[in-house]
Amino acid sequence: MKKRTLGTSRLEVSAIGFGCMGLNFGYGPGPGRQAAVKLIRDAFEHGVTFFDTAEAYGPFTNEELIGEALAAVRDQVVIATKFGFLDGVPSNGVDSRPQRIRAVAEASLKRLRTDRIDLFYQHRVDPNVPMEDVAGAVRELIAAGKVRHFGLSEAGLASIRRAHAVQPVTAVQSEYSLWWREPEADVLPVCAELGIGFVPFSPLGKGFLTGTIGADTTFGKDDFRSIVPRFSAEARAANQALVDRLGEIAAAKRVTSAQIALAWLLSRKPWIVPIPGTTKLHRLQENIGAADVVLTGAELQQIEAALGQIKVVGERYPVQMAALAGR
Repeated sequence: MKKRTLGTSRLEVSAIGFGCMGLNFGYGPGPGRQAAVKLIRDAFEHGVTFFDTAEAYGPFTNEELIGEALAAVRDQVVIATKFGFLDGVPSNGVDSRPQRIRAVAEASLKRLRTDRIDLFYQHRVDPNVPMEDVAGAVRELIAAGKVRHFGLSEAGLASIRRAHAVQPVTAVQSEYSLWWREPEADVLPVCAELGIGFVPFSPLGKGFLTGTIGADTTFGKDDFRSIVPRFSAEARAANQALVDRLGEIAAAKRVTSAQIALAWLLSRKPWIVPIPGTTKLHRLQENIGAADVVLTGAELQQIEAALGQIKVVGERYPVQMAALAGR
């Protein structure tokens, strides 16, 4: 697996990371604890060294999976986790009070079976806590050796600048893919300016860009896509044009649509590291293979032309989950 460095931080990770949320949270029933642990270990054996979790995934149980799976290879991997929701539950709202940040760090260290968190993200900006206080709390944890690097998730331009002025931000994590390009407007430019790495989550459009989800696909009640406007039957039918065009480009290159989507992200900047998630070994192998796919200038132009002609339909979060869109 090729390696990349997140910004100017010198934090080196595999070019493709592993977003672990879906192993037991958000997308319906996962594969079961031991199967999930095995898949994480398989990812490491295939060269993945960057694993993303959060106290909110479960809550708490996702971190426990990571801790169990990676304990034996802890010094060879980079583990990212997150704080920022009240009691670790997203529906409870945000909570980034310094005392809460410290408590989350201690609890996460235990669940992850480690003595340090490599990358500690604020999961969502808390409008009730000054960003300077948040960054200051993480700075203290870094000074104490409990955290190595500071990150922000779904943060806006002003928040990134304010945080970085207190404690250098190593990485910003936001949704970014062929069907959600909003970070290009201001977040990616400020990352380039400040030397911050960028970590796209949902790089495959929550599965839609793989070409395996169609207008007839149904989602279980415990799969949050069942309430996402972009995954309504009407939106999926409208958005199929993008997937079809992506499939044509992939077929011509003899790779998969998922690999084209990930390779496109990797082509954007050398400090971008996507973190696709999966519950299946063959999909894991497919995602990892994207690190070796190099898109030519002509292919990138084809993709850009397709994106310019196709309007993506549907919001990425329902109204009741609007806070998750960040700020």
